[in-house]
Amino acid sequence: MLSNTEIEALEDILFAEPWGDDALDFFGLHGVVCASVVGPVGLDTQAIFRLATGTDQVPDQGIPEVFGRCVTKLAEELAHSLDMGQALELPEPEDGDPMNALENWCAGFVDTFLEHEEDWVEAASEEETADLLVPMLTLSGLFDDEDFQKVRNSEKLSRQMADAIPDSVTDLYLLFHAPD
Repeated sequence: MLSNTEIEALEDILFAEPWGDDALDFFGLHGVVCASVVGPVGLDTQAIFRLATGTDQVPDQGIPEVFGRCVTKLAEELAHSLDMGQALELPEPEDGDPMNALENWCAGFVDTFLEHEEDWVEAASEEETADLLVPMLTLSGLFDDEDFQKVRNSEKLSRQMADAIPDSVTDLYLLFHAPD
């Protein structure tokens, strides 16, 4: 796992001008990296940077070295855990609202899926992929769907969806990365 210093360095980059208003926080970035590892399309550091900051272009001076190093480390740790059959551990906020952090994580994951949706549904059964994405889609807060809102408004149902995420992520990983 990344150290607190590495997480702070990432958030300093994410919240910097000129993209700070549109950027994801660390939890959202973690969701982007996780979707990149889990899904059929592995994203390079530049693509992850663009998704996490909401920018169309990489800065003229390039992506900060610490960003690339931390994203690579995080991706390697996630892939290793999934390869070893370990359940995904979502980052937890040290203080504040854990459901808000989870919503941000889900939003980053779903943004990455939506960016490459065609690849995700072509690489595996569309129905199976959609079923496994339900917890992340529901808790992302990105959709005004009435059923999603009912779940988000229910503490019990929200907790059930949150509890389903690690298994859904593992199953998605296996769906796209298990040997034939």
